[in-house]
Amino acid sequence: MDLISNWFRRHFSDPQVVILAAFLLSGFAVVALFGHMLVPVFASIVIAYLLESLVKRLQRMGVPRLPAVLFVFVAFFAVFLIALFGLLPLLSQQISQLVQELPAMVGKGQEVLLRLPVTYPHFITKDQVLDLMAGVRRELGTMGQYVLSMSLSSVVSLIALTVYLVLVPLLVFFFLKDKDKIFAWMRGYYPKAMGLTAEVWRDVDRQIGNYVRGKIMEVFIVWLASYVTFAVMGLQFAMLLGALVGLSVIVPYIGAVVVTVPVAMIAFFQWGWSAEFAYLMAAYAVIQGIDGNVIVPLLFSEVVNLHPIAIITAVLVFGGVWGFWGVFFAIPLATLVQAVLKAWPRPSDPEPETAAD
Repeated sequence: MDLISNWFRRHFSDPQVVILAAFLLSGFAVVALFGHMLVPVFASIVIAYLLESLVKRLQRMGVPRLPAVLFVFVAFFAVFLIALFGLLPLLSQQISQLVQELPAMVGKGQEVLLRLPVTYPHFITKDQVLDLMAGVRRELGTMGQYVLSMSLSSVVSLIALTVYLVLVPLLVFFFLKDKDKIFAWMRGYYPKAMGLTAEVWRDVDRQIGNYVRGKIMEVFIVWLASYVTFAVMGLQFAMLLGALVGLSVIVPYIGAVVVTVPVAMIAFFQWGWSAEFAYLMAAYAVIQGIDGNVIVPLLFSEVVNLHPIAIITAVLVFGGVWGFWGVFFAIPLATLVQAVLKAWPRPSDPEPETAAD
């Protein structure tokens, strides 16, 4: 107990450390307890935070705050409407087509699997293939039930989505317009000893802002490059697969491996073992290589200096806690942890080790 009490006294005797710990615990508690209710608010804060850099850039060019906010918001709203009424219907259409063609793809896959025991009798047996096919059918049945349950609750989901589509742009505008008023109101409740918390925020703000903006640019660049490549080569569901490849860059290392499976499967079901399949996979490998060796270094240039083990661990931990949003913000959250550990005061005089009797 003395060891624990001494450690606690050493690390939490400084009021700034206590305030930082209180801010972190309060933030995680709010997200954990009220996250599902405050999704529009959190999404609006993130979007307004990303758009704030554009507003500041216009202000540095001499544009007053309100006109700059209006210009950036109108541009954001235009992109929002294009995505809502242009991209989403096309993606929805291709998803429906893919669902309709799944039985034919499964049948072709069964034919390929049934040839394996004949071609490689020493490595795989017919019983193993039949067990695998039964497992695939079970998974498809489970997926069908899940889709049916989603369709039964689609009315409620549609109402919630409509409310979000109205609330989020409105909240983004007011967060941008009244940013100074909101911060002034919040500062009225801040404690005085905020030096350590402010230091952590400056470090996190510098890294997270650049990372998220760069990641969004990377998603759209890879999405566009993949879509153009797939469409030119005549691959089915080019927009849907391009979107999957673009979104896969959100999860470093893991995303690229996972998204390769649907790209390869659809290419195989369309062309089989042919030259077209080989060319498509080679082009896909080139896109992944350019992304990892050209786009990422240009956009980030060591903005987030995290070891791959830390990145993968953050994806697993935060993704398990908060689902998709945990995966999306895994690296920013890991950056927050890194900034806290970096700024956390260390004891200047460590206790001497006790000699063994």
